[in-house]
Amino acid sequence: MNQLPIDAVLPEVLRALREGTNAVLIAEPGAGKTTRVPLALLGEPWLAGRKIIMLEPRRLAARSAAKFMAGTLGEKVGETVGYRVRLDTKVSAKTRIEVVTEGVLTRMLQEDQGLEQVGAVLFDEFHERHLHGDLGLALALQSQMLLREDLRLMVMSATLNAEPVSELLGGAPVIRSSGRMFPVETRYRASRMEGKVEPHVASTIIQAIREQEGDVLVFLPGVGEIRRTASILAQSGLPPQVRIAELHGNLSLEAQDAAVAPCKDGERKVVLATSIAESSLTVEGIRVVVDSGLMRVPRFSPRTGMTRLETTPVSQASADQRRGRAGRLAPGICYRLWTELEHPYLPLQNTPELLEADLAPLALELSVWGVADPGELMWLDAPPEASYRQARELLMLLHALDGEGRTTGWGNRIARLGLHPRLGFMLLKAEELNLTAEACELAALLSERDLLPQERTVDVQLRLDALHGRHGRAEVDRNAVQRIRAQAKQWRQMLEPSRGENDSTWNEPSQIGLLIALAYPDRIAQRRTDGRYLLANGRGAVLPELQPLSRMAFLAACELDDAGGESRIRLAAELQVDKLEQAAGEQFQVEEAVEWDAAALAVRARRRVRLGAILLKETPLQQPAPERIAQALADGIAQAGMGLLPMSKAAKQLQARMLLMARHNSSWPDVSEEALLASVHDWLLPHLYGMKNRSDLQKLNMVQLFEGLLSWGQRQELEEQVPTHMSVPSGSRIPIDYSDPDAPFIAVRLQELFGLRETPRLAGGRLPLTLHLLSPSQRPVQVTRDLRSFWNEAYFEVKKDLKGRYPKHYWPDDPYAAQPTNRVRPRN
Repeated sequence: MNQLPIDAVLPEVLRALREGTNAVLIAEPGAGKTTRVPLALLGEPWLAGRKIIMLEPRRLAARSAAKFMAGTLGEKVGETVGYRVRLDTKVSAKTRIEVVTEGVLTRMLQEDQGLEQVGAVLFDEFHERHLHGDLGLALALQSQMLLREDLRLMVMSATLNAEPVSELLGGAPVIRSSGRMFPVETRYRASRMEGKVEPHVASTIIQAIREQEGDVLVFLPGVGEIRRTASILAQSGLPPQVRIAELHGNLSLEAQDAAVAPCKDGERKVVLATSIAESSLTVEGIRVVVDSGLMRVPRFSPRTGMTRLETTPVSQASADQRRGRAGRLAPGICYRLWTELEHPYLPLQNTPELLEADLAPLALELSVWGVADPGELMWLDAPPEASYRQARELLMLLHALDGEGRTTGWGNRIARLGLHPRLGFMLLKAEELNLTAEACELAALLSERDLLPQERTVDVQLRLDALHGRHGRAEVDRNAVQRIRAQAKQWRQMLEPSRGENDSTWNEPSQIGLLIALAYPDRIAQRRTDGRYLLANGRGAVLPELQPLSRMAFLAACELDDAGGESRIRLAAELQVDKLEQAAGEQFQVEEAVEWDAAALAVRARRRVRLGAILLKETPLQQPAPERIAQALADGIAQAGMGLLPMSKAAKQLQARMLLMARHNSSWPDVSEEALLASVHDWLLPHLYGMKNRSDLQKLNMVQLFEGLLSWGQRQELEEQVPTHMSVPSGSRIPIDYSDPDAPFIAVRLQELFGLRETPRLAGGRLPLTLHLLSPSQRPVQVTRDLRSFWNEAYFEVKKDLKGRYPKHYWPDDPYAAQPTNRVRPRN
């Protein structure tokens, strides 16, 4: 067996797991950790005949690692070493090492929380920080703490920051191994042309083929970029011995194996790959790496409840992983399609998927595990609260959780199916409708990338036609078709094992929209008059262009983006709402609304049928309860303000007088507009029965209503301390204006106050009355709150002016001794 750098630290790894239960292994690319460590642990006494489970994030890497380890033992895969990945399992009764992908580990933990047949769980390439990897580690740590103190856990990575992981594992020892890396020259290129990465990549590949030796591994963000780059290369006149190979998760197992296999003599290959080729995988013959510097990641938006794939710059850690692919077997070269100045500004590490993903699957798994609050588990990064809360709300909508947040019987069944809770709910609901085969096919179709990525029409019907070979306008990925059929078959067998094969029939096109609406009840869309759509979740949506579905009154959307204020519908089907009501009447909310209509200034009683924010039907509600009408009328007054009430001059004056008393005595009721509106249900509601609009409200006697807020003693006190009128020396009764409770006033002719020495006072003498002194023609000549001061100082100047303008009137020299009068001159 060839020596690898990891061999030097294997004794340290074995010692760490003999003396403790946890360890962290940091090994550079090419060190051999993935294939050497599990084999080295097989003979350890603490294993005691149990299995080793190694978590590998990617299916291709899992199969490749198992195949390599089996070959090392001189065996076939499925004997001592096996693997479990989606749609492909090779294990047997004698299997001791199982390489599994992340979802498989979660299912194993859920089915046996103690992992009784497992001695160790290894988390390989943990730096990729996939959601199920973080979840698997959190569950395994709790299992170790509560059920299996002897369970060994080891986190392995090439670029991970080891200290936080070590702390999470209880201060586990960190073992480091240098990799077997040949020198790799790094060449930076000009920045990527915005939106045109493929020509830039293709020209770099052509240059590398011309200048360098060996095969070329090219990193691109997605399948679309891979296909477009391959098309450019096919037309570029590459030498005939250069073969173009694709490497991504959509390929068949055979195509993936061919891409990583060594070339024939005299042949060279260019492997166009996604991030699948970053780690745990040696692509034979690679001497050159071309890195576009881009990656595609799913981003979930709690604001919209939707996930979109976003193309982002790679992290420095990923760039280093990619660069290392060129130096695994010999000296190499790496072309980076960004400048050296840009490199330090790349993020250091990839953002953990847990922080940006749809957490509905995780929330369901935690609930099945028995955890309602993620804080009960230990995480490297805890799930974001907003996303987790929204995930649980969705699970309740899908009946996977009950009103208390506990897993329902349906929730447990959905979790065992191992697909997104939306699609799991659709499958279970389809059983009741005798549409299991159709639902399994649709779920598998929606779990894959779009079969018709170039198709501008968003109708799911076209994708199903393509799946069945009825779509002739575009070439369909046969590998994807095979995967969809295999996955649909697997789910059918899980749901209906006794019924055997039963192909989907799709007897009615309406079945498509019905099933989608079951999985995505929040994305049912109603067409508005302007052609845009209103979603059941309250957001707006638009079709990207005019198409047959644009005429439909209702759509069931299964894929949208969340860019801007309105989502763009990417995949949808026509929905017949009456069929949905027959199949899932519980989705429809019937409400009897008695509420204030601000436009009509009246209470309206309506019976409404809704799908979330979508109003389907509204009819008058017959004979609503009088109590509800009165309540709604009171609500309307609280919203619209006191302007709805017949506030006469007397009512306004009484309100002002009461406010004045309340300012000087806290035992008095607060009758400010704010307080009255806030308590309208207390003081006004009993008087609203039989009324329903503004006209009816005009019958109210607001003076009586305000007086009703006072006790008999308070009414007497009110008349004494803040009277409606003031008797002045001339004998006139002058009304007091209380519009400003801080400065009530009377407007009185100056001559009527002769003989009055002091300013009148209100509220038990606490508040002086403001005096607006008028001329004989009722025009103001002075405003004062100190009458004595006016007589002593200002009166004589005012008298001169008034005497000149009103010579026939009475203007005495001594206002204190003068006779008050409301006439031109006093009577004898």
